[in-house]
Amino acid sequence: MEAAYPIQPELDRTFAALAHPVRRAMLLRLAAGPASPSELGAPFRMSQPAISRHLHVLEEAGLITRERSAQWRPCVLHKDPLLEADSWLMEFRRSWEERLDRLDGYIEHLHETSSDIMQKEREDGREHTNG
Repeated sequence: MEAAYPIQPELDRTFAALAHPVRRAMLLRLAAGPASPSELGAPFRMSQPAISRHLHVLEEAGLITRERSAQWRPCVLHKDPLLEADSWLMEFRRSWEERLDRLDGYIEHLHETSSDIMQKEREDGREHTNG
C-alpha cells in the first residue's frame, strides 16, 4: 500500500534527535558557536561514552559536524535540518492560524447576532410598555 504522506527520513532523524532534552541543550549551546564534546557534556551528569552517543545521534541527523583543528575537535551546528523542520511545522501553524481566524469570525458573528437580538428585545419591550 502506498503511503498517504511523503517519506522524509531526514526529517525523521531531525525530530528523533530533537526528542531528547540533552541533545536539545547541546544544540542550544552550539548556537553560540563551536564547542568541544567535553564542553557540551559538562552541564550533564553522564559518562563520556553517553555524551559521545548523543553527539553521534546529532551528527547522524546532520545537525552537527565534528571538525579537527590540531588537538581540538570542535562540534559545529548545522542549521539546515532545523530550517527544514521549521518549514514542516510552519504548515501546521498556517493551518491552525486559518482555523483560529475562522473561529474568531464565527465568534464575532455570534456576538453581533446576540447584540442584535438583545437590541430588538429591548425595543420590543419598550413598545409593549408604551403601548
